Formats: sequence, structure tokens, C-alpha cells
Amino acid sequence: MAHIVGLSSWVAHGHVGLSASAPVLQRLGHSVTQLPTVLLSNHPGWPHVAGAPVPVSQLEAMWDALCTNAWMSDVDALLIGYMPTPDHVKLAAQMADQLRQANPMIRVVVDPVMGDAPKGLYIDPAVAAAVRDDLLPKAEFLTPNLFELGWLTQRPVATLSDVCQAAQDLCARYAIDSLLVTSAPAAAGQIGVVQVTSGGAVLWQSPKQDGVPHGVGDVFAACIAGGVPVGKALGHLQALICASLGHPHLMIAESAETWACATAIASDKISETEG
Repeated sequence: MAHIVGLSSWVAHGHVGLSASAPVLQRLGHSVTQLPTVLLSNHPGWPHVAGAPVPVSQLEAMWDALCTNAWMSDVDALLIGYMPTPDHVKLAAQMADQLRQANPMIRVVVDPVMGDAPKGLYIDPAVAAAVRDDLLPKAEFLTPNLFELGWLTQRPVATLSDVCQAAQDLCARYAIDSLLVTSAPAAAGQIGVVQVTSGGAVLWQSPKQDGVPHGVGDVFAACIAGGVPVGKALGHLQALICASLGHPHLMIAESAETWACATAIASDKISETEG
């Protein structure tokens, strides 16, 4: 069992942000400390939503209390997700530094929640720039979607070759150990995840589904923070997606007996010149 600190959004209803990552990690046997950067009624994609960012001063006080109570001395992983302001990004970077001082082997996973195709950026460009400049240097693991990879690198990402080259550039620039690109190019009817490390590039493919509820990216990043191998994490995710089709939200609790026991998805070695 690992102790994981999550810093991201939180919703009262549904499963996105911490409201997706925390129950998944807990079902997998981990302890989760949750620090919400924003409190919302539900995902903003619904017709009605209410809530607001949590002031950085309040988060700092919560963090200080947790540390003073000596509860943050055994943290194995830090999962950083949605950041509403550059000041929230600064706090996340400070937390990463503090936790790494206590445990040099800590796993820092940054899920750069910034935008998606075709909408583009859905956060303030200043926040996106802060995530790029202040959080990427802290990350051992980075989990951008295809649009986010393109924005972070300002490079084309239309083919597997493009993706591999952009990911390798980002890994080298920020000393990232493992970059995992979701919604990567794949065969017809498939959706891909590409992992780029110093050892090369690997592709996983799974059937592309329509009508998938929000939150799958949060679940995937949570599994990586929990130390789940990529193929196994994608097996969990594919089973959860199948169980959630036709529902307004991910069926994390309702289908836990199925997704938590899912088998791993096989991968294929790819070359950076493959297109």
C-alpha cells in the first residue's frame, strides 16, 4: 500500500479530478490525502455548475496542518492535476520539492490538465505556461493528451512519428523519466497510448468508444501514481469504460469488482519513424 497525495479539482457529484482518482486508488489499496484546488458541484460540461477555486492561502494552511501533524512524512507519490491559477501551480511545485526532500524516491505524476481537441486550451494561457515552466521540471511521469503534448512542445503530433519525436523532446528538455501520451494516433477504430522513455517508445491500443463519461484521464493518471504498470492500468480503464457506457458518470464503485480485476492490455514496440 502506498500513501499518495492528490492535488487537483474535486466535484460533489460525478467522477472527475480527485473525485475519480481517490476512489480508484483506494479500491486498489492505497491511502489518499486529497487537496482540492477547486470545489465544484459537478463537471463544467453539464448545463448547470456551481463552485469556485479554493484560495491558495487556504490550501497552504491545510498543507501546513497536515505536515505539522506529521502525516506527510511517508508520502510515496504526488499526483498533480487541475490548476486554476499560476499561484496554485507555484504551491504544487513547492509541495513537490518539500516531499522530495523527505523522500528522494517519491513518484511525482503531473497530469497537465489544459485542453483537448477540438476546443483547444480551456484554462488561462498564463496557467498553462506556469504548468509547463514550473511543474514539468518536477515530474517523473507526465500524462498529457495529444493536444496537450502539441501545445507543450509546439510541434506537430499528427502521426506516431510526430508523437515520439515531440515526447522525446519534452523528456530531454525537462528530464522526465516516462511520458505517457493519451489519445495518441492508432489503427482504425482504436485509440492509442504511447509511452516514451530513454528505452524507446511503446504503443498500447484499445477499441475507441463513443459516449465515454468524463474522468478517464484522471483514472489513468491515478493508476500511474499508484505504481500500476501501464498495460495493467489500461486494462483497468478499458473495463471501467465498458461498464460506464450509457451512464452519465464513470461507474467506479458499481463496477469495481470487474475493473479492479481486469487483465493487462498487450503493447507493441514502435519506432520513432513509424507514421
